[in-house]
Amino acid sequence: MENQWKNKKRIRKGEKEIPPLYTAEQAARSLEIFEPVQYDEIIEITEDIHVRFNDAGHMLGSSIIELWTREDGKEIKTVFTGDLGNNDIPLLDSPTMIESADYLVMESTYGSRLHLRNDEKAELFLNIVSETLDNEGTVVIPSFAVGRTQEILYELNKLKEVKDDEEFRRKYRTLMKANVYVDSPLAISATEVFKENTNLFEPEIKEEILNGDNPLEFPGLKFTQTADESKALNEDPTPSIIISASGMCEVGRIKHHLKHNLWNPKATILFVGYQAPGTLGYSIVNGAKSVKIFGEEIAVNARIEYIEGYSGHADQEGLMNFIYSFISKPKHIFLVHGEEEAQNILKEKIKEETKIGVTIPEFGETYEINPIEQNEEVDTTNIVQMTKKIDRKIAKTLKTEVMSRLEKLKEEMKDMDTYVRQDMQDENLRDEDIFRINEKIKDLEKQIINVIEG
Repeated sequence: MENQWKNKKRIRKGEKEIPPLYTAEQAARSLEIFEPVQYDEIIEITEDIHVRFNDAGHMLGSSIIELWTREDGKEIKTVFTGDLGNNDIPLLDSPTMIESADYLVMESTYGSRLHLRNDEKAELFLNIVSETLDNEGTVVIPSFAVGRTQEILYELNKLKEVKDDEEFRRKYRTLMKANVYVDSPLAISATEVFKENTNLFEPEIKEEILNGDNPLEFPGLKFTQTADESKALNEDPTPSIIISASGMCEVGRIKHHLKHNLWNPKATILFVGYQAPGTLGYSIVNGAKSVKIFGEEIAVNARIEYIEGYSGHADQEGLMNFIYSFISKPKHIFLVHGEEEAQNILKEKIKEETKIGVTIPEFGETYEINPIEQNEEVDTTNIVQMTKKIDRKIAKTLKTEVMSRLEKLKEEMKDMDTYVRQDMQDENLRDEDIFRINEKIKDLEKQIINVIEG
């Protein structure tokens, strides 16, 4: 799709079309060179480099990686967390606690926040869904195909065990009467993969499955494979629950469901995962009055809800517990994969509570880590005091990338100038369209000024 978009621009400029970087067939063939590995197995890359994959509890197959490297007779162990999961994701085991590391590279997505506990989010979920169904509306849940979709299915199946009062039972009956559609081919495939790998579930879930209660199956659950089945959901006025990818509403069938439900005050759009700035999901969650979907302006009249506890990422408490679990503490921690505020808050908390030095790397930076003698004392509270042990280097390619981006931006500005001028000559252009274009140009102006002043 990106290639088609680029070729449209090239055709308008009178340039030759270019082929895509790779085809679907080549992507499928690349899977032949992947080699599956088991958790908790030390793998020798060379005599001096060994790795071990540990369950990160974030999604099926996600891994914390331990890396041992030996050079000049000295060994350094670095641990990369990847995305760390919550301890209370029922379908997945908790993240593996690692005993030792010289250096830790850790994610920080929710470094400044705490999640709702499981019992709270289950009841909140039921209240939102039942109220919408009572109001004869549809609940649309933008969900990541792997992980969150399966967790929601599990929650739907287990809600009956949370409470035992009449009002709760009434809400539960309302929910169970509704059809629950999983409308994402990838989510459907991923659900099958979950069913085939129940050995990775929490022990109590495995026991339930052995007793014949599959948490990923219940009455009313339907899977829509084809595009025609997906379209039919938006033509059916019957209140229902639609779980569809992508989780941030950028691509996939979810955009069609939003187009047909966002304007409807009876409907609810229920977000259950992280929304990155700049995405359609982020705009909706943060109060946009209208959004553009498939070139059409859609008013946001639906009820918008966000249950943060369904995130597959550990919250601040989970991240801190991971650090506390080390028997032999890291000498230094690098925080990655997080927004600036979350990283800075987590950095200060780690330094205050563990006295371990913390660095937030900039994009393109390289750190050269040298072995520390066993009895050598190093003050790790400040990266500046570790220059002999961790050398910070700006990647040589970063300057090149900045200049390349500037050149690309010049081209995009020319394109924008052409398109905006064409729009302004359109006699059918509405005042609200002109206002929206003007607001976007003002935002762009501010960003350019920020770069200049920075």
